Amino acid sequence: MEETLAVINKLEQDGLIGRYAIGGAVAATRYIEPIQTYDLDIFVLLPLSPLGLISISPIYAYLTQRGYTASGESIIIEGWPVQFLPVYNQLTEEALEQAIEVQFGITPTRVLVAEYLAAIMLETGRPKDHARLIQFFEFEAIDRTILENIVDRHGLKGNWESFRRRFLNEDD
Repeated sequence: MEETLAVINKLEQDGLIGRYAIGGAVAATRYIEPIQTYDLDIFVLLPLSPLGLISISPIYAYLTQRGYTASGESIIIEGWPVQFLPVYNQLTEEALEQAIEVQFGITPTRVLVAEYLAAIMLETGRPKDHARLIQFFEFEAIDRTILENIVDRHGLKGNWESFRRRFLNEDD
């Protein structure tokens, strides 16, 4: 994965992408036990086109010119399927701003912090997100005060209360 991250860093250096951070299952493994995953989710700020639109097409063009191939929603970079996820709301934008700098081997990168990963999981609400979020609580990987602050600011209180009742056996 280090070679993959080096290519993504080059995309950032060359201005094809703005700030990025690792999200999804790969980011979760920083806080909980390793999980099987098939791709690397990259939350990214994309530059606006002259018409004010965002597009991942320039990224794919740049990478395919360098021999990388698309596969479904991902592009295979140094053996890893990478899915570029443009920030899509205030929550993901804030999560990207708050991402922490880490080293993967000798390669610098950024990872979303646990509380923002948790809030995004609450927002998406898929069964695999609920299962992963339960693990975050089992591993005491989350500061509840921080998470609840994020939940309140981003309109996820209903999702949070439902999750707490259903999976943490908590009442208000």
